[in-house]
Formats: sequence, C-alpha cells, structure tokens
Amino acid sequence: MHALFLSLLATIPFGTQLAGAHRTTSRSRHRSVARNYVNKTYELQDFYQAEDFFEEWSFFTSADPTGGNVNYLSMQDATSQGIAYVDDCDNSTVLAVDSTSTVPVGGNRNSVRITSNKNYTGGLFILDAAAMPVGCGTWPSFWTVGAHWPTSGEIDIVEGVNNQNSNQMTLHSGTSNACALTPQVNNTMFTGTALGTNCYSTATANAGCGISDPNPTSFGYGFNDADGGVFALLWDSENGMSIWHFARADIPEDITNRTPTPANWSTPAGSWSAQTCDIAANFYQHSLVIDTTVCGGWAGGSAYSKSGCPGTCSEIVANATNFADAKWVINSVAVYQ
Repeated sequence: MHALFLSLLATIPFGTQLAGAHRTTSRSRHRSVARNYVNKTYELQDFYQAEDFFEEWSFFTSADPTGGNVNYLSMQDATSQGIAYVDDCDNSTVLAVDSTSTVPVGGNRNSVRITSNKNYTGGLFILDAAAMPVGCGTWPSFWTVGAHWPTSGEIDIVEGVNNQNSNQMTLHSGTSNACALTPQVNNTMFTGTALGTNCYSTATANAGCGISDPNPTSFGYGFNDADGGVFALLWDSENGMSIWHFARADIPEDITNRTPTPANWSTPAGSWSAQTCDIAANFYQHSLVIDTTVCGGWAGGSAYSKSGCPGTCSEIVANATNFADAKWVINSVAVYQ
C-alpha cells in the first residue's frame, strides 16, 4: 500500500473463474513499441474463488500499519459479523467494512485484510471484481508485498482513497539496486500519467513511482457503475512490470477463456521497464493482499480535506451508513505462469 508495510501479513482463499459479459478485444493499434512483455500465452497455476479465499488466504489481525481507523478481524469474527462471506447466488466473495455498528468519532471500524498463503516471484496476476469499496474515508487496495518491507518490494495494483475517480498503480523498491520509472514518450509505453520516477521507498519517504490511470472506470464509483472488471499485473523480471485495467464490457476473450496473451492486449495503463529498474533484485517472494482501511496515512488528513467529503475523516468513521458500499465483491483471482 501507499504506506510502510510492517510485520504480519493476512490471508484468505479464492478460486476458479472470471465472471461477467466478455467480448473479444483485438490487438490495439496503439500497442506499445517498447513492450515490457513477450508474445506468449500464460498457463493457469492458481485460481482463487469463493471458499478458496477462506482456505488458502489468511486474515490479518494486527494493528493497521497505515494508521487507519480499523480493527482487522479474524476469519471467525469477520464471517460471524457478516463482513466476509461467499454469496451463494453468484459464487462471489464479499469483503466489507462494517456499516451497522455504532462507532465514536475517531474510533475504529471493523474491516477485513487478507493475504495469500502462497508467495510468488513473477507471473501474470488477474483480479476479477464486480465491485470495489467506495465512500468517504475508504482506502481499498489490491497489492503484492514481500516479507521484509521495502527490501523485497511492493506492487500496488489497485489503490485509491475517498472519492478518487481513477486508479493509482505504484512500485516501491527498497534496495541500493536502481529502480526508476521511465517517463512515457508519445504514449508508447503506457496510457497513464507518471506521478513520480524514483521507486525507492523508506519509512519516511514511501511515495514510490506511481502512475495514474486516466480511465474513469478504473476506480471507485466509475468501476462499480461499469459492473466492475479486471486488473492484470504482468511481472516479468527480464522485461519489467505492466498493469492493465479492463471494464466488464471490454475484457479480452483470452482472459475469459483462461488463455491470456498480453501481447494481444491494448497498451497497459502502467508500465515499468527492466532497463531502468532491476526487477529481480527489488521484487521477489510476494504474497497477494486485499484490504480496505479507513482514513489513515493517505485517506485521512490533507487528502480527506481536498476530497470534497464532509467534515473530517475522524467524524466520517462514526457515520455507519457512509460505509454501506465499502465492500469488495470478488469473482476470482487467477495466477498464471
């Protein structure tokens, strides 16, 4: 996430299939010339869906490392309180922030943070979600991280706060090995806007090298209004990192068929070349993480005051109805190699 990762990681499982309406997407005429990926079809290694999240991922129960106003619950407590469950109607997994309890101003609201039991060094990672958490004070994330932050790196695939209307993707590196974002040239590398070029992160300077996706369906209410969609991270140590977002109606057919071939996709929203970032030295043995915190180091403070949300972030925590739609509805997470 956009802040320092400390100690324990949390977990839960997923499973088997991408949901929703799909149509074939042809090779983009604007596809990157200097691609960070090769022309190959990836093979499915792990597919997390429904009950798999509860069997193959773990629930994080320590204090929020980002200083958020949340209590992360165990699997038993989260399921009993109805903020982590499988919807039998569509086999989706719901991970929510509590929206019914009375919480004082500045108090903590119950939430969920899960971490995959397996870790990965490279591959193609695809999240299919029907909805993501929205609302003032919310800070949802789908990311990967190593055990010793930031030495083994962090990759933020989906992240944003409050009423943000586009996704922010970021790499965080923490070694002496160079890692920088190459600014795009004539939109050939990626479609997003570079927010910073130095990926190096520390406890006191952890902005990383971020890219903002210009697509209004890539985050928050825009994502949900488009019936969700998929996010794909291609992590290739020899070539670099690339991240795509596809709204539900635009998901490539090869993703639906579980034969993904990124070379056939449009230009990624974000891309980091191995020519300017030592991927292998900075990123390895990552677990996958899905969470929603409230306020904290990014969603609170100045970000909240500039968001157009009412009052203060401490005050919004006490408004239970504000969090009625603060929930992930996840169809699956797939890992390909």
